[in-house]
Amino acid sequence: MLEDLFQPMHLLVIFAVALLLFGPKKLPELGKGIGEGIRGFKAAMREPAPEATEKVAEKKAPETQHQV
Repeated sequence: MLEDLFQPMHLLVIFAVALLLFGPKKLPELGKGIGEGIRGFKAAMREPAPEATEKVAEKKAPETQHQV
């Protein structure tokens, strides 16, 4: 089903509609913004969440308190 979605003619029509909607001057800025957003999302996905790193550090740290 998805293999028929992005045929060359479909992509040309999508590009033509985007060109008509945003104009030739705004289109490169729009592409740049989308690209930066995707790169930022990928970078955020590679970094572990601060809560996760704290939990891992807590589990790895030996207990220093002795119960009396």
